[in-house]
Amino acid sequence: MPKALSRPAAQPILKPNLDAMDHQLIELLKVNARLPLVNIAKALGCARSTAQLRLKALEDAGVITGYTVSVSSTRGPHVIRAMVLISIESRHESTVMRELAKRHEITKLYSVSGRYDLCAMLLTDSTQELDAVIDRIRNVQGVIDTFSTIMLSTKLDRPE
Repeated sequence: MPKALSRPAAQPILKPNLDAMDHQLIELLKVNARLPLVNIAKALGCARSTAQLRLKALEDAGVITGYTVSVSSTRGPHVIRAMVLISIESRHESTVMRELAKRHEITKLYSVSGRYDLCAMLLTDSTQELDAVIDRIRNVQGVIDTFSTIMLSTKLDRPE
């Protein structure tokens, strides 16, 4: 059985100093993670072996942590996407977070700065369902205020 890689807990993984070519390579993969190495090398203006070595170094250093697939929504073309900003009482933060995590309509939840404390990204099948979910969010103990907006269309969607 292969030996598992282990690092002492006290030693953090050191990120290499990335140069312009490393950044360009990462950006190419963000747009298309399945881009053939030959095309990557051509775009970088280097040999295929150089591109391959750069890619392996970025993977080994933990800069590139994996590759993923992006799938179209299975909910259909009429899905309602919304962003709900939520202001909360700080003493009820754990209760609010626990209750929001139970809502399957919430796909992402961010802590944000400014007037609001949280930003929830929602997917629903109708505006009526969205309205009901927002009402449920407002009824969570510790929620002070919400502000919501519906996403009309996606103009650009790149992996983070």
